[in-house]
Amino acid sequence: MASLQGKTVLVTGASSGIGRATAIAFAREGARLLVCGRRLEPLQEIRQPLTAAGSPAVHTFQLDVQIRSDVEAAIANLPADWKDIDVLVNNAGLSRGLAKVYEDDPQNWEEMIDTNVKGLLYMTRSIVPGMVTRGHGHVINLGSTAGYITYANGAVYCATKAAEKAISEGLKIDLMGTPVRVTSVDPGMVETNFSAIRFRGDAEKAAKVYQNITPLQPEDIADAIVWAATRPAHVNIHNIVMTTIDQANSTVFNRRG
Repeated sequence: MASLQGKTVLVTGASSGIGRATAIAFAREGARLLVCGRRLEPLQEIRQPLTAAGSPAVHTFQLDVQIRSDVEAAIANLPADWKDIDVLVNNAGLSRGLAKVYEDDPQNWEEMIDTNVKGLLYMTRSIVPGMVTRGHGHVINLGSTAGYITYANGAVYCATKAAEKAISEGLKIDLMGTPVRVTSVDPGMVETNFSAIRFRGDAEKAAKVYQNITPLQPEDIADAIVWAATRPAHVNIHNIVMTTIDQANSTVFNRRG
């Protein structure tokens, strides 16, 4: 197990859910935390839990990864002692709507593609060159079982996650000959505000997603991410596919009761 003590870890979408749990899990390993997200207030609130968990230093900044110029400026303007990023966790992502492609609101497509695909690319392009120059680094992307099997009314979201899978695979190929590692962590159903965002705050619809199922929790995904990051330097974990025991894939579930 490699130590993360004093390493600099950047987690996008860190204000809640998997991102927040991941930041706390890295803090417990003694990592320095760079955390960003679209909402400033929750980011400010996460400082104390991260410090309490063991992080020796925390730097927060507001960022919408959909906006390329903002990503480039945010990374370029990091304080000097935060520029050498050891681990990038591309966690920021979302789903919008659950409808047939030919009936869906194109705005939903724009948000998913801009965040899940383009945002991941913007962050990767801004940070990975430094990893290559320094001769070490690890990119951990948040994928989904949706990238393996397309489900009804979710074609565009599934397409963005299939794209993430292809980008992770391609990035690893492009990085051959360097010590920089690439991992895709691909969970199934996780109980976060994911469904509330998909249904634009409709709590009743969101609750039905997890009805009669024991879903994964954000901490389960965070454990897998940290485990991948702490493997010896010569070990690269390409993919981790994980689901609740009540889920076989994106379409097969065991709903009890």
